[in-house]
Amino acid sequence: MRFEPRHKKTGTPRARHLRLVGAVCAVMASAALVTGCGDDSGKTSAAATSEAAKTVPKQAATPSKSASQDQTERKALLSATKVTYDKAAATAVDKVPGSKLTDLDLKGADDDSDSDDKADASGSPSPSASSSGPRWVAEVAEKDGTSHTVRIDAVSGKVIGSPERDRDADDKKQTADWLTRVKQSPEQAAKVATDKKEGTVTSIGLDDNDSGALVWSVDVVTKDWNKTDFEIDAVKGTITHEHVDRD
Repeated sequence: MRFEPRHKKTGTPRARHLRLVGAVCAVMASAALVTGCGDDSGKTSAAATSEAAKTVPKQAATPSKSASQDQTERKALLSATKVTYDKAAATAVDKVPGSKLTDLDLKGADDDSDSDDKADASGSPSPSASSSGPRWVAEVAEKDGTSHTVRIDAVSGKVIGSPERDRDADDKKQTADWLTRVKQSPEQAAKVATDKKEGTVTSIGLDDNDSGALVWSVDVVTKDWNKTDFEIDAVKGTITHEHVDRD
């Protein structure tokens, strides 16, 4: 953290100067001289004020914090996480035989965004809301595109609740199409990202970019707790986009 240097106050020399002028004025017998002295005092005071203004330091900008809120949250989340992304992915795929991973995100205990719009067949809230620690939220898909959401405790590695099935027909069709096109596994995409920037994978998901190309989106948190977002071509295995989030 860098602060602007402190400046010494300039009021004391000016005060001594004004007191000297006052003493001279007090010993003057002539009213004219007293009046003149007063005028001089005003001029001297104005000059001193002008000079002092040059030395008054500008208000220093508020120093930036050593770590942003996002960085602090990432550090706390990863410090509490014991299960790596690849182990979570394997657990999710094993839970739904014949499936492949299409998405995986690490979430904190107070992050229930994934449960806001997801519920089981009975309409009851997602079981993830009861998790008291970090968790991996995975989506795995069968060959026909049927997707299932699986939540894994990121400390114990155990599955939380039962897998939830996605019944959206459009999503099913799109996912099936992606599975026929993808050539790179999520593990291969993650390796490409971490080979480029060493760190911990906190998210990986299959998606199409603005150009319509199929990509793996991979988030890697580095040792300075910044996050780098990668896009890895899901067919060729090359990096198509890289962005560092320093917030």
